[in-house]
Amino acid sequence: MLFNSLEFMFFLPIVYLLYWCFTNKKLGLQNILLLVSSYIFYACWDWRFLFLLMFSTFLDYFSGIQIDKEQNQIKRKLWLFLCVGINLGFLGFFKYYNFFIENFVALIESLGFQAHISSLQIILPVGISFYTFHGLSYVIDIYYRRISSERNFIEYSLFVSYFPLLVAGPIERATHLLPQIKKPRFFNREQSVAGLKQILWGFFKKVVIADNCAFFVNQIFNNSAEQNGSTLFLGAVLFAFQIYGDFSGYSDIAIGTSKLFGINLLKNFNFPYFSRDISEFWRRWHISLSSWFRDYLYIPLGGSRGGTWMKVRNTFIIFIVSGFWHGANWTFIVWGALNAVFMMPAMISGTNRHYLDVVAQGKIFPTLKEIFQLIITFTLTVFAWIFFRSENLSHAIDYIKGIFNKSFFLIPEFDFKIISVLILFFMVVEWFGREQDYAIDKFFLNNKLLRYSFFYLIIFLVFWFGTDKQQFIYFQF
Repeated sequence: MLFNSLEFMFFLPIVYLLYWCFTNKKLGLQNILLLVSSYIFYACWDWRFLFLLMFSTFLDYFSGIQIDKEQNQIKRKLWLFLCVGINLGFLGFFKYYNFFIENFVALIESLGFQAHISSLQIILPVGISFYTFHGLSYVIDIYYRRISSERNFIEYSLFVSYFPLLVAGPIERATHLLPQIKKPRFFNREQSVAGLKQILWGFFKKVVIADNCAFFVNQIFNNSAEQNGSTLFLGAVLFAFQIYGDFSGYSDIAIGTSKLFGINLLKNFNFPYFSRDISEFWRRWHISLSSWFRDYLYIPLGGSRGGTWMKVRNTFIIFIVSGFWHGANWTFIVWGALNAVFMMPAMISGTNRHYLDVVAQGKIFPTLKEIFQLIITFTLTVFAWIFFRSENLSHAIDYIKGIFNKSFFLIPEFDFKIISVLILFFMVVEWFGREQDYAIDKFFLNNKLLRYSFFYLIIFLVFWFGTDKQQFIYFQF
């Protein structure tokens, strides 16, 4: 079930009314309703993979109990390796089997041997990367005695399967979400209003910005050999706004939806295109995934404790793994490695945590230095996005070559006027709201008439552009 589908428009109000009208002040019933609703939500995509989700849930639940109660360190480690191995085995089979087979065959044939191994027509279960990481963080935290195992199977199942975050995050931690699931929840009008506002802004990002950018991006990338340099450059820029609007829009809808049920999810995007260097960008982009790799890969590898070489090595490892997490294609690996390269100047000089505040905090306009930093960071990000969007490495290289020639100075081959106005409007709103949780959290228009006029304008634009339903990009990951 897609957030931007007619089915969800009926599904959400029904669950909301049942939740507050019939289960209010009854924690057990609230959790059962949310769990059943989550399974229905997931089954609407493909009911067969619901059993894989349930198996993963039971595996992590049972393994967590065994790790928690076991005193023998060898047996605890055995249970951990078994659980992690099975989880990664399923993830690897569904997501990476064909990638490894195809590359293994190519390697064998390059050595002059014949290989007769065929790939499989494998359907990637939606959300498998996200709910697998939920479970892995849970059992790893139990192994390191950061948390105790959860004995209530309903509550643990809801932690893994909670429908707002099930298919594309944010990637939650047991330390943050489970206490809220176990705590009684009461109706709060202000929280519901805040949730609806965030849902509205998420739909604007997805339907108005991302989907309109996608129209041009698909035509330009799919026919890149026929486009001039200026068109290819604008196509890459539009993809940067498409993926931001698409994924952060999903996150806003997920977080806002969860607020309707009295549960707060982790913030996943913090205005990343207002970053002054790549390090700051990655503290603001897909925060739940970046922090997951930091806590469960970067720090266990030694983090920044072993000097410059260890920092460089570990940074490359987490970015390459992060790239591979996004998909079974060399383009994602190169995309991750490129971002690691962009990080190197700050890592080596020790300035990677220099920008922890909001750019131009408390001011209307940034300084000239900050404008230059924003432009450089955004340009580097757009360059890396070319690899992320391209079909393969050859396509990406040809695309980049197409930009850097004399045709870059020609007039673009598409009419970008409307989408340019929409993006400008979007970025102005984001800029004025950059110190909030999301852009229209505490809106800058104090006049009530102007404020409500703005909200009605957003609603109008969402419905006006909402006829062409497109799947969220991160569903494929």
